[in-house]
Amino acid sequence: MPTPDEMKRAAAEASLKHVKSGMVLGLGTGSTARHVLEGLARLVAGGTDLRGVPTSLATAEAAKLLGIPLTSLEEHPELDLAIDGADEVDPALNLIKGMGGALFREKVVASASKRFVVVVDESKLVPRLGTRTPVPVEVHPFGWRTALAPLRALGGVPELRRRDGETLRTDNGNYILDARFPPIRSPAKLAAAISAIPVVVEHGLFVGLADLVLAGTAKGVRTLRPTRRT
Repeated sequence: MPTPDEMKRAAAEASLKHVKSGMVLGLGTGSTARHVLEGLARLVAGGTDLRGVPTSLATAEAAKLLGIPLTSLEEHPELDLAIDGADEVDPALNLIKGMGGALFREKVVASASKRFVVVVDESKLVPRLGTRTPVPVEVHPFGWRTALAPLRALGGVPELRRRDGETLRTDNGNYILDARFPPIRSPAKLAAAISAIPVVVEHGLFVGLADLVLAGTAKGVRTLRPTRRT
């Protein structure tokens, strides 16, 4: 039986088939995305011409160490392809992302890409978003507490994310509230409601963005395409 990390690696390897020479790519953040970076580094070493836009400072540093050429959205506001992981995936390929703290940049990069391919292991496939994972909500430090009551009114239980006893700061200098909801019936409606809270910078509901999900399973890599979106 393959381990979850082996399933992630298999999905990451499958995603490389979508990479063509000359592409400008969105580079994801997290453990699965690290497998993608290692695969891209092999392609670069083999002569494939590509450049990447990282979704976090950590990804930028890892890409540099692996020899992957980097660029920016300022230079390339439209990307050919973004490859990233996810924390949860529902049957319509709506996602929860952001447990790695890079949700704002991840959503910008995914939205700027012609195609968005998501790589996960099978444990991330759920019948409804919110089954296991809270919804990360990035909030500005000024007035961040004003988001608590609105999130509770929407049915969420928000908690300020901390690391090593300190309030976590994103690469953008913001805070993250992890809001745990019951299984979400309408991700699109909840996404719109969270976005309407003034202090919210971005949230981890990625609705209608994924074009393809590659899920590593014990029997191999499954290819999932969107069904009806909600």
